[in-house]
Amino acid sequence: MSETQHSYIANKSKDDYLKRLRRIEGQARGLQRMVDEDQYCIDILTQVSAMTKALQAVSLSLLDEHIGHCVVEAVKAGGPEADAKLKEASDAIARLVKS
Repeated sequence: MSETQHSYIANKSKDDYLKRLRRIEGQARGLQRMVDEDQYCIDILTQVSAMTKALQAVSLSLLDEHIGHCVVEAVKAGGPEADAKLKEASDAIARLVKS
């Protein structure tokens, strides 16, 4: 599977991701409104934390799907594609851990 093909995300999963991302988008708008209205800093930080956790949940779910499909398929096929997919997944995990 090429990098430009992403059909491994099932329609149900895609709909779930979009729903979750729209909710996060709403949280971001809420944060902007809270800052604009000079709300209490701790309340804003609480909402930032909730939004961060929601983004992390989406990230982990996407990573799980990637490993469960793309990486597994590449490893089954073997060759340099397997090494590339494993490195790609490892790099993605490193980025998530740093954030």
